[in-house]
Amino acid sequence: MKREFLMRITKYPQFGLLVLALLTITACTTSFTNESIDYKSQGEKKTPNLSVPPDLSMPNMDKRYGVSDGVATLSQYNSSTTKGKEVVNKNTVTPEQAGFKIEREGNRRWIVAQKSSAELYPKIKSFWEDTGFLLATDSPNTGIMETDWAENRANIPDDMVRRFLGKNLETIYSTGERDKFRTRLEKSPKGETEIYISHKGAKEELTGADKNTTMWTARPSDPELEAELLTRMLVYLGASNETAKTAVKTASDTSKARVARIQTIDQVDTLVIAQGFDRAWREVGLGLDRSNFSVEDRDRSKGIFYVRYVRSNLDPVKKEGWFSSLFSPSKEDELKKAKKYQVIVKSVDNTSTKVIVLDELGKATTPEVAKPILTILDQQVAI
Repeated sequence: MKREFLMRITKYPQFGLLVLALLTITACTTSFTNESIDYKSQGEKKTPNLSVPPDLSMPNMDKRYGVSDGVATLSQYNSSTTKGKEVVNKNTVTPEQAGFKIEREGNRRWIVAQKSSAELYPKIKSFWEDTGFLLATDSPNTGIMETDWAENRANIPDDMVRRFLGKNLETIYSTGERDKFRTRLEKSPKGETEIYISHKGAKEELTGADKNTTMWTARPSDPELEAELLTRMLVYLGASNETAKTAVKTASDTSKARVARIQTIDQVDTLVIAQGFDRAWREVGLGLDRSNFSVEDRDRSKGIFYVRYVRSNLDPVKKEGWFSSLFSPSKEDELKKAKKYQVIVKSVDNTSTKVIVLDELGKATTPEVAKPILTILDQQVAI
């Protein structure tokens, strides 16, 4: 946090003395907000979608809105509201009762729903918007949505300086980190819908000889942050808060020791995954989501992902002032320039699957193209 202040003081010296003075006065008053997640995308934050309440199962009772007939003492009133809460707490809705369950392999978790993708997609879209995100990709036909880059404001200290400056000057505050999330809805062989959330992170680093400029660089995906968003999504879809937390935390790990390596088979660079097709398809899909790929379509029956490979998702943005945007997604015209590829997932037997990369027309690519892409996937699927 101190580093971020210094960065901004260097860029905006007219505010340096004021900020440093306030920091000196309030150095011992810093605290953090109670919420672990408070995202705010670029642009105006959307208001909550009232058509889909965040939790349909356990509305919080508030004494301010309790109405009692006749005259009652304070102790009687408190007793009646406590009993009301006890009744509500008994009526918890588990994920299974709401038609969902959590499955897990290693540090990856996903939701399995007894509902169709068409039914779930609008609700999940509303979830991201109500959480504070704007959607950069919104594709109901492919079941893929991706958020804009956003900052978790809950990681910023809620100190006296921040309160003094007020919300109009909050752009002076930054964690120096941004997050974006991709959600993929996939129909399983059993006819269920699998919901995956994958995270991409970025951080702002000081550069230059005098450390007076910054640039955005990638930071590792955060499985725990993915799990937290899965929990909140479960609650949004109808499960109670406590049971959703328990379900995500205690999901049984079904993973086995995996070995993935790149080989040359019939003069073609090939990634061999020591798993059957279903797990390999899931692993490759998550690997693509977590990497610099834009998955435009997929055909599970043929084992094909249609992708564009983008070398970097971190577009530097010209900063014109305090109130200009600090971060933005990749520009649409740059995405169009990215070349298309087919990532082919093919079963060898019940315990082995191979992955190759073809060009847009389904023809073989050069090793200079295929090997880097397979290496990225190898890093994602190997344990």
